[in-house]
Amino acid sequence: MENLKLEIKNHLIEQLNLEDLEASDIENDSPLFGDEGLGLDSIDALEIIVLLESQYKLKLENPEEGKTVFHSVNSLAEYIAANRT
Repeated sequence: MENLKLEIKNHLIEQLNLEDLEASDIENDSPLFGDEGLGLDSIDALEIIVLLESQYKLKLENPEEGKTVFHSVNSLAEYIAANRT
């Protein structure tokens, strides 16, 4: 699971153009959105949806799920691990 979390962090940095960050700068349980975490916004959420589809072949079926799934690197990793084939 740790490898998956590192992979997710690297994908986020690349996909969201977070060049000033390294994977080690992103805490696994820190919120991705809002002032307390990375400070991502709704446009970034769309990019994460594209990332899930392109890298992991996963489609978020229920938009309400997004708030929970996109909370942190941990929640993204749990979703990916539970849903990928």
